[in-house]
Amino acid sequence: MTKDINTLRKENELIDLFCTLAEIPSPSGEEDKVAQKIVEILKSNGIEAKLDDFGNVRAKIPATNPNKKSLALSAHMDVVGDASAVNIRISDNGQFIETDKKRPLGSDDKVGVSAAMYLAISLAKNPDMLKDGHGGIELIFTKDEEQNMTGIHNIKFDEIDSEYVLVLDADKLGQIQISGASYTNGTLTVESLKGGHSGIDIGDKTRLNAVKLIGELINEIPQGEYKRDEYGTVTSINIGCVIGGGVEPTIQKIVQKQQEQDSYIEYVANNCLTNIINTKAMAKYSIRSSEEENENQLISDIKKITEKFNEKYAGLAKADFTAKSKMKAFEKSDDETIQKICTKACQNIGIKGDVSSFHAGAETHIYAHEKNKNGITLKPYLLGLADIYNMHSSDEMVNIESFLKGYEFLKESFIIFNNQ
Repeated sequence: MTKDINTLRKENELIDLFCTLAEIPSPSGEEDKVAQKIVEILKSNGIEAKLDDFGNVRAKIPATNPNKKSLALSAHMDVVGDASAVNIRISDNGQFIETDKKRPLGSDDKVGVSAAMYLAISLAKNPDMLKDGHGGIELIFTKDEEQNMTGIHNIKFDEIDSEYVLVLDADKLGQIQISGASYTNGTLTVESLKGGHSGIDIGDKTRLNAVKLIGELINEIPQGEYKRDEYGTVTSINIGCVIGGGVEPTIQKIVQKQQEQDSYIEYVANNCLTNIINTKAMAKYSIRSSEEENENQLISDIKKITEKFNEKYAGLAKADFTAKSKMKAFEKSDDETIQKICTKACQNIGIKGDVSSFHAGAETHIYAHEKNKNGITLKPYLLGLADIYNMHSSDEMVNIESFLKGYEFLKESFIIFNNQ
């Protein structure tokens, strides 16, 4: 017979802690209630905790052995969703924690927050957990990760003692992600110097169509995976849109027509001007890379393609490519201490450790470019403590068994870190 959620909560303190936090709606920018609850719980267990000036939660368990290093655990408090009630239940098959399917659960990232809190609480209650003592734990719980990352950008990094930061925000048990891709916007622009009428002037070889020309350039510019290594995709490029030709009057009408049209693309295509020789076209790209050097190489290659284009069409048309960084890469560290510790922890508790690079952004990317109070560059890693499915949707659910194993993974990593 499947247990109900209240029975499971009574039987397991970690699950109860997770549910306590998940039941408090905390959409980005509205994390105050859950932050206050976190501080309240930590303080009630004898742990020094506070809100910083921005509303992030900072907490610390002091070292019991000054010769050992502290370890930072980081997670974010905001979730995708609104301020509506979070009604939690167990799935019919008894394997998952989910909601009543009316909103997301918030396991991203209250799995990480609750696991970090539970380890700290367990350590506070059992200071002799490690016979030779420990170097302490720092807890960092941030606001607004899902939208603008303002929480992590307002952390006072020079108050952090730790060198290593475990960011508990991956979505599969045993993930040990050692690098992450940057996010860069690329803009390709082509302008021809002379336009004209598509009938009267069509025979004039000096009147080149910018849309045709940008198509030629797009064909030369790489698309998709640009570099791959043993950990996955290193660098990629993706074209997001192409805009050109006589679309300006049509775009002005979209505001009036948007409620009447099922597809903006069809509306623009069906209403654009075909009787002009187009003089301007643009394409937007996203570039992601976990190696800055390789990203720079890709951008350099694209600029060489545009330079060759400009030589070919000198006096008739001109192309330009610009790249603007939105988030710097989280590059793999030469220090493999945490990678080896976490891999060993997975082996010890009988789960598969998956060392990889992830081709997206996370708070790791911010930590990786900051220094702690001792002037040492922080070394972050993204860890997965549970199997989370359908994230950010009303069908979101977290596998219970994997979550319990994920806590063991975190605890074992902390023990190995302090026993090395």
